[in-house]
Amino acid sequence: MLKETLIAMRDLPRLKEITGILFRHGLGQFAQRLKLPRALAKAGAWLNLPLPEGDEGLPPPVRVRLAFEELGPTFIKLGQILSTRVDVFPQEWITEFEKLQSHVPPLPPEQVPYLVKQALGQPIEELFGEFEMEPIGSASIAQVHRATLKDGTVVAVKLRRPGIVPKVQADLRILEHIAGLIELEFPDARRYQPTEIVNEFARSLNREMNLAIEARNMERFRRDFADDPFVHVPGVYWDYTNPAVNVQDFIDGQAATRVDTLQAAGLDPITLADRGADAVLRMILINGFFHADPHPGNVIFQPDNCIAFIDFGMVGRISHARRDEIVDLLAALSGRDERAMIDVLIEWTGTTPVDEDKFADDIGEFMFQYEHVPLKDLNISQLIVDIMALIRDHGIVLPPDMAMLFKALITLEGLGRQLNPDFQLVEHLTPFVRELILNRYTPKTLLKRGKQTLVEAMGMIGDLPRDLIRLGKDVRHGKFRINFDLQRLDSFGRQLDRTANRLTMGIVTGCLIIGSSIVMTVNAGPKLFGLPFFGFLGFMVAFFNSIWLIWSIWRAGKEW
Repeated sequence: MLKETLIAMRDLPRLKEITGILFRHGLGQFAQRLKLPRALAKAGAWLNLPLPEGDEGLPPPVRVRLAFEELGPTFIKLGQILSTRVDVFPQEWITEFEKLQSHVPPLPPEQVPYLVKQALGQPIEELFGEFEMEPIGSASIAQVHRATLKDGTVVAVKLRRPGIVPKVQADLRILEHIAGLIELEFPDARRYQPTEIVNEFARSLNREMNLAIEARNMERFRRDFADDPFVHVPGVYWDYTNPAVNVQDFIDGQAATRVDTLQAAGLDPITLADRGADAVLRMILINGFFHADPHPGNVIFQPDNCIAFIDFGMVGRISHARRDEIVDLLAALSGRDERAMIDVLIEWTGTTPVDEDKFADDIGEFMFQYEHVPLKDLNISQLIVDIMALIRDHGIVLPPDMAMLFKALITLEGLGRQLNPDFQLVEHLTPFVRELILNRYTPKTLLKRGKQTLVEAMGMIGDLPRDLIRLGKDVRHGKFRINFDLQRLDSFGRQLDRTANRLTMGIVTGCLIIGSSIVMTVNAGPKLFGLPFFGFLGFMVAFFNSIWLIWSIWRAGKEW
């Protein structure tokens, strides 16, 4: 298990730190199941790993959250991503993951000019007329400063923290192997695809650390809402922007976290809730590109009841096919159509095997609970939580884009209710769903879909003879293969290899004993304590081999 746990010698100190923190927060059983302490012990006796007792009074979700907070930026971001996986984790876990916040002190002011020069190649005084060294916001990956360009334009300078990239990359390597170990050691967890979750998280985090990618996201949103006077997205100053720094318009206004001050500022909370909901639903259902984390900290309210979105590091993309599935699901819910809802959810299962009869029964019972609930009284957040609980019971794992989408809708409805206690997200959803359904059957859409279907059908018919010829050649030349994906096969191979090693050592030990006994009977050659030296040496090697075999067999029994 050493190869699976230790990615590279350079990651050993971080792996030791991770393991120690897991034990310190009462997660030692999990670490031991993954054989992390044993792997560290193999790496060197100098790794003196402490194993203090955890606080058994805290529930597991709280202990995991506390461990993630201590483990730093990568694990905090991982927890925030996991908070979107309402299809994998029960509500008590989601609640704890949502509490994860980065408590990172700002960089020393004297370090900021050096980082700006390193990122942009010029001294800070040549680039900006004014630059506030104290940040207006500080997070785990970057911090934001207010500054003024030479022409007097007020901007926000988002500066990536130094050394964050190699540290995050080391954590991602370790997480990738831990996910693989989880799939090996926890069979029930395989259906949740921990390796795929970590891979998706790594892609998301690498995009978030590249501030130029965030700038491109902002430009896309800015184009999407160019015709909406009530939705603002900061512009990007590309001459000052690269992967390490992002300079954008400074957004001034009322933070959405201070709902109590809105009316005093001349703003209408009800109008803001309505416009915010329409903007996010337009992102999702019309544009297919949405802000995946519309929590109050990323929303600014401006005069004339305008809304500005900031922090576009975490975004979601929804394909046309997926948007059609979302519309079908919402239409099935509003029309109480069990069969249509089952079809959509089964489509999302992918390769996960599902008992469709039992699933249909549970869908019918679920629909019965909402049968007499008026559409205007439908609580989308509770509805999503109920759907997620249902599909979680059947081992269905949502595609990552859908998990992020549902989390965004839950966050959006929560923010809407903070602004307006009578806010109903479904009232804003209904017009979008109706418009999208009607658009499916316009002559232009039908013609486009018909042409696309015809092209695909002709392509498949054209490729069929070539595919059959290739298949026949493969069979004739013995190249036809069937791939089996057998879980734990690599683990079985390692066990077989260990068994073969012990058997070989046993045979060698037996041969040494027999050979040494023969040598002892020959009174020739060098002597040691009056005994033939080579015979004595053979017995000593055989003795230590026997001790190693006994210890190895005993340890294998303890592991199982």
